Amino acid sequence: MATKKKRKKRNYRKEYDDYHGTAEQRKRRAARNRARRKAEREGRVKKGDGKEVHHVGAKRKGALNNKKTRVVSRKYNRKRQPKRS
Repeated sequence: MATKKKRKKRNYRKEYDDYHGTAEQRKRRAARNRARRKAEREGRVKKGDGKEVHHVGAKRKGALNNKKTRVVSRKYNRKRQPKRS
C-alpha cells in the first residue's frame, strides 16, 4: 500500500513578499489590468466570458505598454504560455 506524502502548507505571505509584491511585478500586473480594462471599455471582453487579453509579440518579461492585444479564450492563452525552466 502506497503512503501519502504530506504536503507542506504554502506560505502565501512569503510568495507575495518575494515575488508578487516586488515593484517590477506590480508594474507588470498593472499593465495587464490596464489592457483588460481597455478591452472591456471597447466591448471586446466582458466579465465572466472566459476570454483573456493576449499581448501579441510580448516577451515573457518585457514591457506590455503600447503592445498590440487580441482577445483569446482562456484555454488558448494558457496553452501558449512559454515553458518554464
